[in-house]
This record gives sequence, structure tokens and C-alpha cells, in this order.
Amino acid sequence: MVENKQVRQPNNPRPQEWLAKDHSLQYIADYKPFNFVDGEGVRCSIYVSGCLFNCPGCYNKAAQNFHYGQPYTQELEDQIMKDLAHDYVQGLTLLGGEPFLNTQVCLKLVHRLRKEFGHHKDVWSWTGYTWEELQKESADKLELLRNLDILVDGRFLLAQKDLTLQFRGSANQRIIDVPKSLDQGKVVIWDKLVH
Repeated sequence: MVENKQVRQPNNPRPQEWLAKDHSLQYIADYKPFNFVDGEGVRCSIYVSGCLFNCPGCYNKAAQNFHYGQPYTQELEDQIMKDLAHDYVQGLTLLGGEPFLNTQVCLKLVHRLRKEFGHHKDVWSWTGYTWEELQKESADKLELLRNLDILVDGRFLLAQKDLTLQFRGSANQRIIDVPKSLDQGKVVIWDKLVH
């Protein structure tokens, strides 16, 4: 007899149930300058601390803890801007943890990037939220979304794990062109998607 084992699913919040102001301690799990894995081109990647989705099989389980890592500092922000200034760096990537539960840090960083570099540098973010869920979210989350170029959305689902996928871990996740999606009022997939 085959045992029917129930697989735990990620947490599913109601709209505006999880707010950054209630959860974020503005901690950073890690900062990785000049990498090639967190989006297109050479990236400067900041991993924020804290996530409530608790996806089984999460590749960065330690960063689910809001207390993990170090507090965000002006010195770190200045270093990120200095690193982004190199011509060969394409942009900034927000990961975690959950960037949309750390909007205090992410918005400060993205606003400064836009002020100093305009749209010459792009901003990618991963999130456990889906595009559709974010449309019903708090003002800070919507503001962060409006400042992104690319969003990789959706919870990591172990049953749909596929290591051959481009920039994502499970087949349910999408690579979304944010400006085009906002302009057209529907999800527009990144035009450089291969697999």
C-alpha cells in the first residue's frame, strides 16, 4: 500500500495581512556585488532578512528569520551605490527573505538608485507574492513594484522544482516585465525568456 503523504504548502496570506511595518527589522542577510546568477548581466544583489511564506525546500531558509544578519546601514547603501556605478554592472537585484516585507530598506535603496542612475541601471526582484496578489497589497508594496523593471513572482513549490529554468526554481514562477505589465494592465512575460 502506497502511503499518501500530504506535502506542506507555503503560507498564503490574505491581502494586506503581512505588512512590512509590522515585521521588518531592516536586517540584511547578505550583500553580493558583481554576480551573474541573480538576473541578467552583472548584478549587485542584496538579500533582505525575513520571510513569512516559509516555502518547503527554500534555498535560503536562514534568511526567513527577520533577526538574521546585520542591520541595514548607510555605509552599506553607499557601498552598493559605489558598486553599481561601474559601467559593467547592469543593475540591482532584491532577494531574501522577502523584499516586499522589507520595503523600508528596498524603497530607500531603489529610490536612491533611480535618483543617481535613472533607468540606466535596472532593478530585479524576487517575491513569494504573485503579481495578482501584489495588486491588492499595501501602498508601500505597490510603490516598490512600480520601481522595478523585472519581477520574478510566486512561491517556490517543491513539487514544481526545475533546476533547468531560467532565473527561477519552480515552474509556477514567472519572469515579468513590470513596466509593460503596468502599462497594459496584465502580466507581460520578459521578452528574453528562454526556458
